Amino acid sequence: MLCDHGLWTDVAFPEHHEVHHIALTEPDIGRQADAVLSTVPGRPFVLVGLSLGAIVGFEVLRRAPERVAGFCAMSTNAGAPRPEQYAAWRAMDALIAEGRFEEVIEQTLPGMFDVTEPPGDLADRYRSMAHRVGPDAARAQLAAQATRSDAHDTLRTVRCPTTVLYGTRDALCPPEFHRSIAEAVPGARLSAVPGAGHLLPVQQPASVSAAVRDLLGTAKRTQPAL
Repeated sequence: MLCDHGLWTDVAFPEHHEVHHIALTEPDIGRQADAVLSTVPGRPFVLVGLSLGAIVGFEVLRRAPERVAGFCAMSTNAGAPRPEQYAAWRAMDALIAEGRFEEVIEQTLPGMFDVTEPPGDLADRYRSMAHRVGPDAARAQLAAQATRSDAHDTLRTVRCPTTVLYGTRDALCPPEFHRSIAEAVPGARLSAVPGAGHLLPVQQPASVSAAVRDLLGTAKRTQPAL
């Protein structure tokens, strides 16, 4: 949420592979999953998602598992929304509707990194992404969050190479969320990034780059056409 392609600026994606950054603008998880699938029609692909992006990835796996040659889930939660989350999303949506989008950005900022008062460069980078996303897309993302459901049953059916990556200081999605994902997916690789918070590609791009490179290498052994 409130992030765009700038989240991945410092990640070194493997060369000679197309990279598609898909904006999260649909107010429904299912419709957003369809948008992912339509981006690379008919071809297998490696899917990398962080937080809400990974939640969309769970739905992609449910709808079209044969299309996903590899999956990397970062800083995320496969559980159903909790009552307090619904309440928080409604409150944020109301603020944005009142023209107070800036307040929502500042409310969410403390949960993005490993400290509640991140250094100015990190805070400004998050604010810039949020402003580029804008209030309309932010409201769509809040609406999409409310359409989530528990994804663990889907994860138990996943057969593609899967990496689950998390920061040990992620206040929004703590380690136990990721352990439950890795335990559900047969053969999943669980990797911790010490000292990192929620926005792993910003704080630890080298760790993310290595995880994606390794995942792609594994996926290519089963999908040589990648």
